[in-house]
This record gives sequence, C-alpha cells and structure tokens, in this order.
Amino acid sequence: MKGKVVSGLAMLTALSVVGAMIKIPAIVGSVALDVFPALLAAVLFGAGAGAVVAAFGHLLSALIGGFPLGPMHLLIAVEMAMLVWMFGRLYKNNKVLASALFIIGNAFVAPLPFMFLMNVGFYLGIVPSLLIGSVINTVIALAAIPRLTSLVNFGLAKREEKL
Repeated sequence: MKGKVVSGLAMLTALSVVGAMIKIPAIVGSVALDVFPALLAAVLFGAGAGAVVAAFGHLLSALIGGFPLGPMHLLIAVEMAMLVWMFGRLYKNNKVLASALFIIGNAFVAPLPFMFLMNVGFYLGIVPSLLIGSVINTVIALAAIPRLTSLVNFGLAKREEKL
C-alpha cells in the first residue's frame, strides 16, 4: 500500500515540475503553477504528504527559474509546506475557509519576511503576481479534487478488499 502512495506523491511532484514551467509574470521568476499538485496531495494523501510535495515543488520551480532569491527559497519552501499543510487540515471541514486562508496566506502573509529582508517595494511588487498565482492554483486544485478523490478512494477500497 505504501508503494502506491509514494508513487502517487512522486507523480504529483512531477506534475509540480510541469506546473513550474508555466510561469505567472512577476518580478521574480519562481511564481508558477507549481502548488496545485501539492493541494491535491494534501487532500488525497494527507496534509503532511501535501506539505512535502509543496516544498519540493517550490524548490524545483525555483531551480527552473534560476533561484532568483538564492537561499531565501528555502524559507519560501517551508512557508509553502505550512500553507499546504493548513489547507489539507482545513479542507475536510470547510473548503471555502481552507481555500481563502491558502490564498491570503500565500499572497499576503508568506511574502511579509521579504519586506524586512529586502524592502517594501519588493513586497508590493510581488503581491499581485502571488495573488493571481494563488487563485489560479487553488481553482485548478478545487476543480480536480472531486474528480480525483473518487479514483483514489476506489483504488484504496479495492486494495483493502484484497487484503
């Protein structure tokens, strides 16, 4: 059973790489469609699994973009992991709240440390792109989750019957 979960997470991480190649115009080249697979993983396989996919997905997106913020991408990967973990935990009880908190957290809260590390201009310049990227990633995930949940649940039920 664990092998199939690991395979699923590997496929979602690979999908993050594909999404990382679809960039949102921004002052930093790492804003992309790389987080929706992590949101999928958080709902389908658990919040912790989604956090791992989010961290790897962001680091791969930053790698494709040339690591424009250098080692600060490690901080962003941790922030992404925490936001996706929170989304995964809240999604079961309240999809709207989970989505809203993810979008607000990713667009407005996550870049706050960079206001102090860089400047206010960087923060104000990156927020619109992050907001657009967050909304697009969340909408894609919300559209895909119901369709994929039935496939994953069917596969899990079928495996349990065999055991």
